[in-house]
Amino acid sequence: MDRSDPAVPVIGVGGDLAYATAAPLRAEVDRLLAGRPATLVLDFADLLFLDSTGLSVIVHAWREGQQVGTRIELRAVPRFLETILDLTGVTSLLDRAPVDGRTGPSATGSAASA
Repeated sequence: MDRSDPAVPVIGVGGDLAYATAAPLRAEVDRLLAGRPATLVLDFADLLFLDSTGLSVIVHAWREGQQVGTRIELRAVPRFLETILDLTGVTSLLDRAPVDGRTGPSATGSAASA
């Protein structure tokens, strides 16, 4: 995790995000969202593979972020993940502002640049 700006926590996600590895990421997302940051960043610069369980963690982060008013931002999204997010409709979820009405740049607008 990148702690350079404590107000904007960053979780680096690398390797395979699949059934066997998704639980620790989900736990870290929940831990950080408990602090109700304005934005939580998931950095996928080192992601190699994602299955449906990994995708469900991203959706979980978005859903829980909506509940606490935290915007979920994806950073350094590999092309394969961008395609999965688009095909499954998750991209449109991430573009929605949190329920408390906070607004900001699109969650995926600059995320695709690696």
